[in-house]
Amino acid sequence: MPASTSVHWADPQREAAFRRWFDAIAARHGLQRATLEPASSDASFRRYLRVQAGQGSCIVMDAPPPQEDVRPFIHVAGLLQAAGLHAPRVLEADVAQGFVLLDDLGRELYLDALRQATPREADRLMRDAIGALVQWQSRADARSLPPYDEALLQRELDLFPEWCVQREFGQTWTDAQQVHWRGVCRRLLDSALAQPRVAVHRDWMPRNLMVCDPNPGVLDFQDAVAGPITYDMASLIRDAFISWDEEREIDWSVRYWQAAREAGLPVPADFGEFWRALEWMGLQRHLKVLGIFCRLKHRDAKPHYSTDLPRFFTYAARVAHRYAPLAPLVGLLEPLAGPLRVQAFTLR
Repeated sequence: MPASTSVHWADPQREAAFRRWFDAIAARHGLQRATLEPASSDASFRRYLRVQAGQGSCIVMDAPPPQEDVRPFIHVAGLLQAAGLHAPRVLEADVAQGFVLLDDLGRELYLDALRQATPREADRLMRDAIGALVQWQSRADARSLPPYDEALLQRELDLFPEWCVQREFGQTWTDAQQVHWRGVCRRLLDSALAQPRVAVHRDWMPRNLMVCDPNPGVLDFQDAVAGPITYDMASLIRDAFISWDEEREIDWSVRYWQAAREAGLPVPADFGEFWRALEWMGLQRHLKVLGIFCRLKHRDAKPHYSTDLPRFFTYAARVAHRYAPLAPLVGLLEPLAGPLRVQAFTLR
């Protein structure tokens, strides 16, 4: 019999392997196979299932090899817990087959809560996220994480011309445009590599934070690296799925900067210098995401991500317009997205 009528398995062999693993651990945790249901999926090959377990529920991660490797997830879960943060505990794991049983942190995503929140409620949630970020950066041992080095940063930037410029918009850059692109990349790389290195979640954004007690719960951390100190804060305030006016962005960034200084983190003594580094780091991320979202559409048959491309073009244009060394990027963006206004998105 299938593991659950509400859970679809494209591969019968993987379904059979899951059933054997599930049945072997069910009694230890009071798992009820008939209650299995989809919990969430993401842009990778992973998916998550929810199952009733005794007095509560658990989450099953289904991460099929060779596309996914659960070992980084398990390692970073340990780092988060050692730092005193609220991350799901790993209750069971079959590393070879890519099955993991986890605590269930609930059903309320930060993203959903922020979309419905009053300004005061949104501020409280974001302050909690900032406090947890400072705790992550100041307590997590980054030495055991892969380096966010120049090669990785450049590979991420390369996604933009390959998947956004060429595949999504069908354009080929001239030699002069290629020179402009390489110059912008060099400036962004130099800025990122000059920053102090800390543990970087790499997707510290409302879709990966849960509203729970203690708040927030932290998810989707398997890609953590040791890298630039501004990266996660840039991810939080300039998100893929919700945007804020710049006054709020700066207010939250000042609060982070103050808390980081109090925690002994190596942020610049001058906030203006910190803000510039954050904006440039955010631009690197946004160019990467433009490439990733187009790749999801063209390679992975997930076209819905591309509906958020205008948000990222606007983020990128705002920074490129503001800083003279990055101004050549405007001429590369406008043939794709048209004349770009540079005011911030608002929540509503």
